[in-house]
Amino acid sequence: MKVQGSIDIAAPPEKVWPFLVEPERILKWYTLLQKFEYTGEQHTGVGTTFYMEEKAGVFMKLSFVMTEWVENEKLAFRMTAGNFVKGYEQTWTVEPTASGSRFTLREDVKMPYGPVGRILGALSRSSSQGHVKEILVKLKALAEAAAA
Repeated sequence: MKVQGSIDIAAPPEKVWPFLVEPERILKWYTLLQKFEYTGEQHTGVGTTFYMEEKAGVFMKLSFVMTEWVENEKLAFRMTAGNFVKGYEQTWTVEPTASGSRFTLREDVKMPYGPVGRILGALSRSSSQGHVKEILVKLKALAEAAAA
């Protein structure tokens, strides 16, 4: 199941970036998360590992590794272990615009259970898209307030 959303933020990328990499700030806008913590000594760059707990209908416990990290531009990560889903990848990009920046969140969740999982994914897609819109609005408000 693929879901994507973008929002324009009246703040430059360097003011948005801390909201993408600091656990306490991530938890303020990514409202589905109950927990976000780095799990190793490395807290920046490709190879950084982290754990998060997400409540999106079901309670998911997920471990990830960063696959891309370009400061003030892009983060990408993929699940290395977890429950309820077979695979989970997300990409967060921040692009400069004339009025600040544009943040885009893309996620690709692979459901288990073959054809049944694909049906469950299709049924939950609109709910997931709604959650993405909600968290984008929250990120916008927080980043703009911090940049003011």
